[in-house]
Amino acid sequence: MTDSAPPLATRREPRHLPFSLSRHGKRLRNVVGAAVTDFGMISAGDRIMVCLSGGKDSYTLLDLLLALQVVAPIDFELVAVNLDQKQPGFPADVLPRYLGELGVAHRIVEADTYSIVRRVLDEDKTMCSLCSRLRRGILYRTARELGCTKIALGHHREDILETFFLNLFYGGKLKAMPPKLVSDNGEHVVIRPLAYVREKDIVKYASERQFPIIPCNLCGSQPNLQRAVVGRMIEAWDKEHPGRVETMFRSLQNVVPSHLADGKLFDFQGLAAHGNAQSKPLPSHFGGGDIAFDADHAIEAAMARELRGAPGPLPSTASD
Repeated sequence: MTDSAPPLATRREPRHLPFSLSRHGKRLRNVVGAAVTDFGMISAGDRIMVCLSGGKDSYTLLDLLLALQVVAPIDFELVAVNLDQKQPGFPADVLPRYLGELGVAHRIVEADTYSIVRRVLDEDKTMCSLCSRLRRGILYRTARELGCTKIALGHHREDILETFFLNLFYGGKLKAMPPKLVSDNGEHVVIRPLAYVREKDIVKYASERQFPIIPCNLCGSQPNLQRAVVGRMIEAWDKEHPGRVETMFRSLQNVVPSHLADGKLFDFQGLAAHGNAQSKPLPSHFGGGDIAFDADHAIEAAMARELRGAPGPLPSTASD
Protein backbone atom coordinates (compact mmCIF):
# COMPACT_ATOMS: atom_id res chain seq x y z
CA MET A 1 0.00 0.00 0.00
CA THR A 2 1.29 3.45 -0.76
CA ASP A 3 2.08 5.60 2.27
CA SER A 4 1.18 8.85 0.56
CA ALA A 5 -2.41 8.13 -0.45
CA PRO A 6 -4.09 11.09 -2.13
CA PRO A 7 -6.81 12.91 -0.20
CA LEU A 8 -10.39 11.93 -0.94
CA ALA A 9 -12.45 14.04 -3.27
CA THR A 10 -15.41 15.75 -1.65
CA ARG A 11 -18.90 14.34 -2.10
CA ARG A 12 -21.04 15.95 -4.78
CA GLU A 13 -23.63 18.47 -3.57
CA PRO A 14 -26.46 18.61 -4.34
CA ARG A 15 -27.03 14.94 -5.00
CA HIS A 16 -27.45 14.19 -8.68
CA LEU A 17 -26.28 11.59 -11.16
CA PRO A 18 -23.45 12.45 -13.52
CA PHE A 19 -24.93 10.00 -16.04
CA SER A 20 -28.35 9.25 -17.47
CA LEU A 21 -30.15 6.28 -15.92
CA SER A 22 -32.00 4.19 -18.49
CA ARG A 23 -35.33 2.48 -17.89
CA HIS A 24 -33.43 -0.76 -17.30
CA GLY A 25 -31.12 1.05 -14.89
CA LYS A 26 -34.06 2.46 -12.94
CA ARG A 27 -35.52 -1.03 -12.59
CA LEU A 28 -32.20 -2.33 -11.26
CA ARG A 29 -31.98 0.61 -8.86
CA ASN A 30 -35.37 -0.41 -7.48
CA VAL A 31 -34.24 -4.04 -7.16
CA VAL A 32 -31.18 -2.90 -5.22
CA GLY A 33 -33.38 -0.68 -3.09
CA ALA A 34 -35.54 -3.68 -2.22
CA ALA A 35 -32.51 -5.71 -1.08
CA VAL A 36 -31.14 -2.78 0.91
CA THR A 37 -34.50 -2.41 2.66
CA ASP A 38 -35.12 -6.14 3.24
CA PHE A 39 -31.75 -6.68 4.94
CA GLY A 40 -31.24 -3.27 6.55
CA MET A 41 -28.03 -2.70 4.62
CA ILE A 42 -27.78 1.09 4.81
CA SER A 43 -28.49 3.46 7.69
CA ALA A 44 -28.56 7.24 7.91
CA GLY A 45 -25.04 8.67 8.10
CA ASP A 46 -23.30 5.57 6.79
CA ARG A 47 -20.01 5.96 4.98
CA ILE A 48 -19.90 3.05 2.55
CA MET A 49 -16.72 1.76 0.99
CA VAL A 50 -17.61 0.48 -2.48
CA CYS A 51 -15.05 -2.11 -3.59
CA LEU A 52 -14.33 -1.45 -7.26
CA SER A 53 -12.36 -4.09 -9.17
CA GLY A 54 -12.94 -2.82 -12.69
CA GLY A 55 -15.32 -5.65 -13.59
CA LYS A 56 -18.93 -5.33 -14.73
CA ASP A 57 -20.35 -6.23 -11.31
CA SER A 58 -18.50 -3.61 -9.27
CA TYR A 59 -19.09 -0.88 -11.86
CA THR A 60 -22.81 -1.68 -11.75
CA LEU A 61 -22.73 -1.72 -7.94
CA LEU A 62 -21.25 1.78 -7.82
CA ASP A 63 -23.71 3.11 -10.41
CA LEU A 64 -26.76 1.75 -8.64
CA LEU A 65 -25.65 2.94 -5.20
CA LEU A 66 -25.08 6.41 -6.68
CA ALA A 67 -28.58 6.23 -8.19
CA LEU A 68 -30.03 5.06 -4.88
CA GLN A 69 -28.23 7.85 -3.05
CA VAL A 70 -30.14 10.42 -5.11
CA VAL A 71 -33.62 9.06 -4.29
CA ALA A 72 -33.06 7.60 -0.81
CA PRO A 73 -34.86 9.30 2.10
CA ILE A 74 -31.65 9.20 4.16
CA ASP A 75 -28.17 10.62 3.64
CA PHE A 76 -25.21 8.29 3.22
CA GLU A 77 -21.76 8.68 1.72
CA LEU A 78 -19.94 6.57 -0.88
CA VAL A 79 -16.20 6.07 -1.22
CA ALA A 80 -14.94 3.93 -4.11
CA VAL A 81 -11.81 1.89 -3.35
CA ASN A 82 -9.73 -0.08 -5.82
CA LEU A 83 -6.96 -2.47 -4.83
CA ASP A 84 -4.15 -2.38 -7.40
CA GLN A 85 -2.68 -5.87 -6.94
CA LYS A 86 0.21 -5.19 -9.34
CA GLN A 87 -0.87 -7.71 -11.93
CA PRO A 88 1.26 -7.51 -15.09
CA GLY A 89 -0.35 -5.22 -17.62
CA PHE A 90 -2.90 -3.80 -15.18
CA PRO A 91 -3.99 -0.41 -16.60
CA ALA A 92 -3.49 1.66 -13.45
CA ASP A 93 -4.78 4.86 -15.07
CA VAL A 94 -8.26 3.58 -16.01
CA LEU A 95 -10.08 3.67 -12.68
CA PRO A 96 -8.64 6.94 -11.34
CA ARG A 97 -9.59 8.65 -14.59
CA TYR A 98 -13.06 7.08 -14.65
CA LEU A 99 -13.81 7.95 -11.01
CA GLY A 100 -12.43 11.45 -11.43
CA GLU A 101 -14.70 12.08 -14.40
CA LEU A 102 -17.61 10.67 -12.41
CA GLY A 103 -16.84 12.95 -9.47
CA VAL A 104 -16.80 10.09 -6.96
CA ALA A 105 -14.67 10.13 -3.81
CA HIS A 106 -12.09 7.40 -4.22
CA ARG A 107 -8.86 5.83 -3.02
CA ILE A 108 -6.48 3.61 -5.00
CA VAL A 109 -4.61 1.19 -2.71
CA GLU A 110 -1.44 -0.45 -4.01
CA ALA A 111 -0.38 -3.86 -2.69
CA ASP A 112 1.56 -6.52 -4.61
CA THR A 113 -0.61 -9.53 -3.77
CA TYR A 114 -0.02 -10.87 -7.28
CA SER A 115 3.62 -11.76 -6.55
CA ILE A 116 2.66 -13.37 -3.25
CA VAL A 117 0.04 -15.61 -4.84
CA ARG A 118 2.34 -16.59 -7.69
CA ARG A 119 5.18 -17.33 -5.29
CA VAL A 120 3.16 -19.38 -2.83
CA LEU A 121 0.93 -21.42 -5.15
CA ASP A 122 1.81 -23.84 -7.93
CA GLU A 123 0.73 -22.92 -11.45
CA ASP A 124 -2.08 -25.49 -11.50
CA LYS A 125 -3.53 -24.54 -8.11
CA THR A 126 -6.68 -22.47 -7.64
CA MET A 127 -5.66 -18.92 -6.76
CA CYS A 128 -8.98 -17.42 -5.73
CA SER A 129 -8.98 -18.50 -2.08
CA LEU A 130 -5.54 -17.10 -1.18
CA CYS A 131 -6.05 -13.99 -3.32
CA SER A 132 -9.39 -13.36 -1.63
CA ARG A 133 -7.92 -13.65 1.88
CA LEU A 134 -5.09 -11.25 1.09
CA ARG A 135 -7.44 -8.80 -0.57
CA ARG A 136 -9.94 -8.97 2.29
CA GLY A 137 -7.36 -8.07 4.91
CA ILE A 138 -6.16 -5.05 2.95
CA LEU A 139 -9.69 -3.83 2.26
CA TYR A 140 -10.67 -4.18 5.92
CA ARG A 141 -7.66 -2.12 6.93
CA THR A 142 -8.52 0.51 4.32
CA ALA A 143 -12.12 0.71 5.56
CA ARG A 144 -10.81 1.35 9.05
CA GLU A 145 -8.46 4.08 7.81
CA LEU A 146 -11.25 5.80 5.87
CA GLY A 147 -13.72 5.61 8.74
CA CYS A 148 -16.20 3.58 6.68
CA THR A 149 -19.16 1.99 8.47
CA LYS A 150 -20.05 -0.47 5.70
CA ILE A 151 -18.16 -2.35 2.97
CA ALA A 152 -20.14 -2.99 -0.23
CA LEU A 153 -19.23 -5.91 -2.49
CA GLY A 154 -20.55 -6.58 -5.99
CA HIS A 155 -21.75 -10.18 -5.63
CA HIS A 156 -25.04 -10.81 -7.47
CA ARG A 157 -27.76 -13.45 -7.30
CA GLU A 158 -25.88 -16.09 -9.32
CA ASP A 159 -22.74 -15.59 -7.18
CA ILE A 160 -24.83 -16.42 -4.13
CA LEU A 161 -26.31 -19.53 -5.74
CA GLU A 162 -22.90 -20.68 -7.01
CA THR A 163 -21.54 -20.46 -3.46
CA PHE A 164 -24.51 -22.47 -2.20
CA PHE A 165 -23.87 -25.29 -4.67
CA LEU A 166 -20.10 -25.23 -4.11
CA ASN A 167 -20.69 -25.73 -0.39
CA LEU A 168 -23.31 -28.40 -1.10
CA PHE A 169 -21.21 -30.37 -3.60
CA TYR A 170 -17.73 -29.94 -2.11
CA GLY A 171 -18.02 -28.58 1.42
CA GLY A 172 -20.80 -30.69 2.91
CA LYS A 173 -22.64 -27.58 4.10
CA LEU A 174 -25.89 -25.76 3.41
CA LYS A 175 -24.28 -22.35 3.18
CA ALA A 176 -24.30 -19.47 0.72
CA MET A 177 -23.23 -15.80 0.63
CA PRO A 178 -25.33 -13.72 3.03
CA PRO A 179 -26.54 -10.35 1.78
CA LYS A 180 -25.21 -8.82 5.01
CA LEU A 181 -22.64 -10.03 7.53
CA VAL A 182 -20.28 -8.94 10.27
CA SER A 183 -16.59 -9.70 9.71
CA ASP A 184 -14.93 -12.35 11.89
CA ASN A 185 -13.11 -9.70 13.94
CA GLY A 186 -16.41 -7.92 14.60
CA GLU A 187 -15.21 -4.59 13.20
CA HIS A 188 -16.90 -4.39 9.80
CA VAL A 189 -20.35 -4.83 8.29
CA VAL A 190 -20.18 -6.22 4.76
CA ILE A 191 -23.17 -5.74 2.45
CA ARG A 192 -24.08 -7.15 -0.97
CA PRO A 193 -26.63 -4.74 -2.46
CA LEU A 194 -26.76 -6.71 -5.76
CA ALA A 195 -28.07 -9.82 -3.96
CA TYR A 196 -31.38 -9.73 -5.86
CA VAL A 197 -29.89 -8.72 -9.23
CA ARG A 198 -29.59 -11.27 -12.05
CA GLU A 199 -26.20 -11.52 -13.73
CA LYS A 200 -27.75 -11.24 -17.19
CA ASP A 201 -29.28 -7.91 -16.15
CA ILE A 202 -25.82 -6.71 -15.08
CA VAL A 203 -24.40 -7.78 -18.46
CA LYS A 204 -27.12 -5.77 -20.21
CA TYR A 205 -26.59 -2.73 -17.99
CA ALA A 206 -22.79 -2.82 -18.39
CA SER A 207 -23.27 -2.91 -22.14
CA GLU A 208 -25.57 0.11 -21.98
CA ARG A 209 -23.08 2.08 -19.90
CA GLN A 210 -20.00 0.86 -21.82
CA PHE A 211 -17.87 0.58 -18.70
CA PRO A 212 -14.07 0.46 -19.19
CA ILE A 213 -13.84 -3.19 -18.08
CA ILE A 214 -10.52 -4.37 -16.65
CA PRO A 215 -10.12 -8.18 -16.85
CA CYS A 216 -8.63 -10.11 -13.93
CA ASN A 217 -5.44 -11.66 -15.32
CA LEU A 218 -4.64 -13.44 -12.09
CA CYS A 219 -7.33 -16.11 -12.20
CA GLY A 220 -9.15 -15.27 -15.42
CA SER A 221 -7.13 -17.93 -17.26
CA GLN A 222 -8.51 -20.69 -15.02
CA PRO A 223 -11.75 -21.60 -16.83
CA ASN A 224 -12.10 -24.96 -15.10
CA LEU A 225 -12.45 -23.56 -11.60
CA GLN A 226 -15.31 -25.33 -9.82
CA ARG A 227 -17.10 -21.99 -9.47
CA ALA A 228 -17.01 -21.55 -13.24
CA VAL A 229 -18.32 -25.08 -13.73
CA VAL A 230 -21.19 -24.49 -11.29
CA GLY A 231 -21.89 -21.14 -12.94
CA ARG A 232 -22.28 -22.84 -16.31
CA MET A 233 -24.63 -25.37 -14.72
CA ILE A 234 -26.87 -22.62 -13.34
CA GLU A 235 -26.78 -20.78 -16.66
CA ALA A 236 -27.88 -23.95 -18.49
CA TRP A 237 -30.74 -24.46 -16.04
CA ASP A 238 -31.85 -20.88 -16.58
CA LYS A 239 -32.04 -21.46 -20.34
CA GLU A 240 -33.61 -24.91 -20.24
CA HIS A 241 -36.01 -24.38 -17.34
CA PRO A 242 -37.09 -20.71 -17.07
CA GLY A 243 -38.02 -19.81 -13.53
CA ARG A 244 -35.86 -22.47 -11.85
CA VAL A 245 -33.10 -20.03 -10.80
CA GLU A 246 -35.67 -17.67 -9.26
CA THR A 247 -37.16 -20.60 -7.33
CA MET A 248 -33.74 -21.73 -6.10
CA PHE A 249 -32.91 -18.26 -4.84
CA ARG A 250 -36.28 -17.98 -3.06
CA SER A 251 -35.50 -21.25 -1.30
CA LEU A 252 -32.57 -19.55 0.44
CA GLN A 253 -35.12 -17.19 2.00
CA ASN A 254 -37.54 -19.95 3.04
CA VAL A 255 -35.64 -22.35 5.27
CA VAL A 256 -37.48 -25.00 7.36
CA PRO A 257 -35.00 -26.29 9.99
CA SER A 258 -37.35 -29.04 11.23
CA HIS A 259 -37.28 -30.63 7.79
CA LEU A 260 -33.52 -30.78 7.49
CA ALA A 261 -31.21 -32.76 9.80
CA ASP A 262 -29.14 -30.29 11.80
CA GLY A 263 -29.61 -30.84 15.52
CA LYS A 264 -27.96 -27.50 16.26
CA LEU A 265 -30.77 -25.66 14.49
CA PHE A 266 -33.72 -27.77 15.62
CA ASP A 267 -34.26 -29.74 18.83
CA PHE A 268 -34.86 -33.23 17.43
CA GLN A 269 -33.77 -34.80 20.74
CA GLY A 270 -36.48 -32.99 22.66
CA LEU A 271 -39.20 -33.44 20.03
CA ALA A 272 -42.22 -35.39 21.25
CA ALA A 273 -45.94 -35.67 20.61
CA HIS A 274 -47.86 -33.15 22.68
CA GLY A 275 -51.48 -33.95 21.81
CA ASN A 276 -52.37 -30.45 20.66
CA ALA A 277 -53.42 -29.97 17.05
CA GLN A 278 -52.09 -26.91 15.27
CA SER A 279 -54.91 -24.55 14.38
CA LYS A 280 -52.81 -23.09 11.57
CA PRO A 281 -49.42 -23.86 10.00
CA LEU A 282 -46.46 -22.54 11.92
CA PRO A 283 -44.05 -20.06 10.27
CA SER A 284 -41.24 -21.84 8.45
CA HIS A 285 -38.63 -20.89 11.06
CA PHE A 286 -40.67 -22.73 13.72
CA GLY A 287 -40.69 -25.93 11.74
CA GLY A 288 -43.88 -26.17 9.70
CA GLY A 289 -45.40 -29.31 11.28
CA ASP A 290 -45.68 -32.54 9.28
CA ILE A 291 -46.25 -30.92 5.90
CA ALA A 292 -43.55 -33.19 4.46
CA PHE A 293 -46.33 -35.83 4.23
CA ASP A 294 -48.88 -33.53 2.65
CA ALA A 295 -49.35 -32.34 -0.92
CA ASP A 296 -47.39 -29.18 -1.65
CA HIS A 297 -49.46 -27.42 -4.28
CA ALA A 298 -46.71 -24.94 -5.15
CA ILE A 299 -44.26 -27.75 -5.93
CA GLU A 300 -46.86 -29.72 -7.88
CA ALA A 301 -47.75 -26.66 -9.97
CA ALA A 302 -44.08 -25.92 -10.69
CA MET A 303 -43.47 -29.54 -11.75
CA ALA A 304 -46.52 -29.46 -14.01
CA ARG A 305 -45.33 -26.26 -15.67
CA GLU A 306 -41.90 -27.78 -16.26
CA LEU A 307 -43.39 -30.93 -17.80
CA ARG A 308 -45.44 -28.74 -20.14
CA GLY A 309 -42.29 -26.83 -21.06
CA ALA A 310 -43.89 -23.54 -20.01
CA PRO A 311 -42.67 -21.72 -16.91
CA GLY A 312 -45.94 -19.90 -16.31
CA PRO A 313 -46.29 -17.12 -13.74
CA LEU A 314 -44.22 -17.30 -10.61
CA PRO A 315 -44.78 -15.43 -7.36
CA SER A 316 -43.14 -12.05 -7.77
CA THR A 317 -39.84 -11.36 -6.02
CA ALA A 318 -37.46 -8.42 -5.92
CA SER A 319 -35.22 -10.22 -8.42
CA ASP A 320 -37.91 -10.50 -11.11
